[in-house]
Amino acid sequence: MKRIARWAGFGLGGLLALVLLAAAGIRGMSAYALTRNQEPRPERIDMARADPARGLHIARTRACIECHGEGLRGTKFFDEAGVGTLYAPNLTLVAAQASDEQLARAIRQGIGHDGRPLFIMPSATYAAFTDAEVSDLVAYIRTQPRGGAEQPAMSLGPLGHLGVATGKFLTQPMLMARYRANPAPDLGPRYAAGRHLAMTICADCHDSALTGLEVKPGVVSPDLDIVGAYDAAQFATLMKTGLPPGGRELVMMTGSSRASFSHFTDREVADLFAYLKARAARRQEQAAGSAVRGS
Repeated sequence: MKRIARWAGFGLGGLLALVLLAAAGIRGMSAYALTRNQEPRPERIDMARADPARGLHIARTRACIECHGEGLRGTKFFDEAGVGTLYAPNLTLVAAQASDEQLARAIRQGIGHDGRPLFIMPSATYAAFTDAEVSDLVAYIRTQPRGGAEQPAMSLGPLGHLGVATGKFLTQPMLMARYRANPAPDLGPRYAAGRHLAMTICADCHDSALTGLEVKPGVVSPDLDIVGAYDAAQFATLMKTGLPPGGRELVMMTGSSRASFSHFTDREVADLFAYLKARAARRQEQAAGSAVRGS
C-alpha cells in the first residue's frame, strides 16, 4: 500500500511538473508573439499639409479619444479576471519619444516606436486610412501638450497568455494579413466614401468583411446585413444614440455611438448608410441566386 501511495505521489508530482512546464511554455510563446520585433514599411505622410482639426475629427469618430481619453493621456479600458488588464497608453508621452513616421507606423501598421507589435490598438482597421488621414491624425496628436502619468504596462492572466499562444488573440501585424485577404466588398465609386468609413471604423468590431465577430467572450457582433432592415432615419438614430428601433441598449454599439459615432457628420452617416444598405441588397441577391442554382 505504501508503495502504491509512493508511486501515486510520484505520478501527481510528475503531472504537476508537466502542468508547470506547459504553463511556462504558453507564457514563453505568448511573450515571443508580443515582443517579436516587426519590420516596418515606409510611411507616406505629408506633415506640411496636415490639418490637426481634421485629425481631431478622425480621433473622435474612430474611437481614439474613446480609448485614450480626452487629452490622449491614456485610460484603463479592459479588466477581466484571468484574461488581463489593458491600458491605452499616454500618447502625449509616446509622442515625445516618437517621430512622425513612428506614430504613423503605430497607427497604420501596428508597430510601436520600439519596434514591438501592438496588441489592442486597432491598426488592422486603421490600415485603410489614407495618407492624408494619417498625417492629419499625427498632426492632432502633436497638438496635445505633454502631461500626465505613464499608464501601466499590459498585464495578461493565464487565459490571456493562452489566447495569445494559441492564436485566439492576435497582434495587430498578424491580424492585418487576415483583414487584407478578406476586405469589405467594393461596390463601385458611388459607394466608395461609405465603404471607406466602414473599413476604418465598423471593421474593428464587425470584422474586415463586416460579417460579424466575437468581440468579447459570449458577445458576437452581427453581420452588418442587418442594416438592410433600417431606413435612413433609424440608422441615423443608431449612429447618434446607439439605440436601434425598439430603444434597447446594445452591449457594444450604444457606448461607442455616444462616445464616438455621434461625432460623424450627417454626410458621413448618409454615405455609410448608403454603402451598408447596398451591401445588404447585393448579398440578398447573391443568396437568392444561390438558392435558385441549388434548386
